[in-house]
Amino acid sequence: MIKSVLPNIIHQHAEGEQCHWRLFISGELAFFDGHFPEQAVLPGVTQLDWAVKLGCDAFGYRANVATLEVLKFQQLILPNTYVDLVIEHQPQKSKLTFSYRDGDKRFASGRIVLNGAMNTERAS
Repeated sequence: MIKSVLPNIIHQHAEGEQCHWRLFISGELAFFDGHFPEQAVLPGVTQLDWAVKLGCDAFGYRANVATLEVLKFQQLILPNTYVDLVIEHQPQKSKLTFSYRDGDKRFASGRIVLNGAMNTERAS
């Protein structure tokens, strides 16, 4: 995965096998540069990278992706937007299901299948 800077995390909440982050996607992030000249749009690869990073950190995995399933980008994330990232953990399958949304508006979603076991070196 790419090495990216995370967006501004307004708050985070975890309960059971689900984590929720409220994010502010600042127009100052370098990911918007040149993507696209007419209207800046947050690249899908950046959205995916954030989901992998935050999900793996939250649930104790190394960021070692085996495959992606049902990856969908429904709406564009524009600069200076608030979004919710919700990640559900399926430990028996080493899967993270993520969605970016704001209320009823869905921006992106998919499933991340991870290689290997959880990271035992993770600090609790």
